[in-house]
Amino acid sequence: MTSGEHYLFVTGRLAEPALRGLVERLASRVGFEHTVCVLPIRIAALMSAKWVARRIEVPPGVTRVLLPGYCQGDLAPVEEAAGVPVERGPRDLRQLPDYFDRPADRGDYGDYDVEILAEIVASPRLARRHLLVEAERLEAQGADVVVLSGEAGSSWPEIGRAVRALRDQGRRVAIRRFEPADVEPAVRAGAELVIGVNRTNRRQARDWGCPVVVVPDVPGTLEGVEDTLGLLGPSRIACRIDPGLAPIGLGLGASLARYHEARRRWPDAEMLMALGDVTETTEVDSAAINVLLLGFCQELGIRSVLTAQGANWARSCVRECHLARRVVHYAVKHRVPPRRLDSALAMLRDPRLLEHGPRRIEQLAATIQDPSPRIFAEGGTLRVVAAGEVLEGNDPYDLFDQLLARSARAIEPATAFYLGYEMAKAVTALTLGKNYRQDEALEWGMLTVRELTRRERRALRMARSRNAPIPDCPESEEAGD
Repeated sequence: MTSGEHYLFVTGRLAEPALRGLVERLASRVGFEHTVCVLPIRIAALMSAKWVARRIEVPPGVTRVLLPGYCQGDLAPVEEAAGVPVERGPRDLRQLPDYFDRPADRGDYGDYDVEILAEIVASPRLARRHLLVEAERLEAQGADVVVLSGEAGSSWPEIGRAVRALRDQGRRVAIRRFEPADVEPAVRAGAELVIGVNRTNRRQARDWGCPVVVVPDVPGTLEGVEDTLGLLGPSRIACRIDPGLAPIGLGLGASLARYHEARRRWPDAEMLMALGDVTETTEVDSAAINVLLLGFCQELGIRSVLTAQGANWARSCVRECHLARRVVHYAVKHRVPPRRLDSALAMLRDPRLLEHGPRRIEQLAATIQDPSPRIFAEGGTLRVVAAGEVLEGNDPYDLFDQLLARSARAIEPATAFYLGYEMAKAVTALTLGKNYRQDEALEWGMLTVRELTRRERRALRMARSRNAPIPDCPESEEAGD
């Protein structure tokens, strides 16, 4: 972030003390001036842009307004009222250090030059409509080319019609593991690439008239690649080289060395790597493998990758590759490690744990006197704040029993269900090393599905019962109206 700015931090009464202390430390480190604006609302997350616009007062000298990340709605009315640029900050004020540590200029982040080919394994087994649906799904996830894949020793009389149906939908199509008799009708129907050409079919490839991926005659070597390139060159057949990636335990290191050797021998050649040979054979979450292999490809100038999603642990490979190719492109171009670029691929564990600490939770307990339970999960411990008291434990059943013992009345079934659901999320967060925020989905990177909060669900039910639009402002008792 740029220093020299004068920020107006907008918050509510509950978060004011913590925000002031944090901003003081940030201002001295980053180098900006600041003013804190406390609006008449207890919980800042309940603000809406329209509500803020009617109440905000911007002191002279302020150059930028930072709203809480939960503030919903169009920011244009706030900017009009403020007279300076307005932006949303992070949802959690403890994320402000990361927010201000962002690179000042990442204008080219998102660029990439690696093409993703997504394989539909055993394509002949799928009905035409299922094939079209799967191709559409893969493209939506980031695939550039759909790869129809055959099975050894079998023929597919319908391959030409399948390719034509995909081409009619605007899809780019490649084929893999098909006999020459099947390749010809596929190419005539619009297949743009044939993967897997060596001495077994290279003479026929001269007549196909489309680009091919050249593979070695003998797996684990580069034998035959030069001969295949030499045979296809005079026919002006565009070639990519795939030296062949080996699974872990079957020569992965040596296979990576072959890619280096191939680049040395054919410095200007286009190349392809079949990532699925590792991701499909390694029983582990595939995201980190894809990032590592995409980084290797980016550094070596390999501009095509082939991936598959057959194994359940690799079911999101296309999306992972689509994100990874952006991250590695930026990292290699700017010669920086791929940190703080995009956390969407950090799915199992959160990049950084944010903790209030026992002292802050005790302070909150002294401030919050209503009986609604607030749940915290950090430092290996579950804590529940209710009616000014802090309950601690590692067993949600035990904590629930403590709540029952201290409650002046029976807990309603809906509340019990809610607490059970939130406790389950909290225990999951402690187990995996994730941040837990009550009423929010756990962060699963690119797999995160947003949850409606209790307040949003209540507003939705009320709006539906009245057949009215959902209100775009905080509840009156919270807003201090």
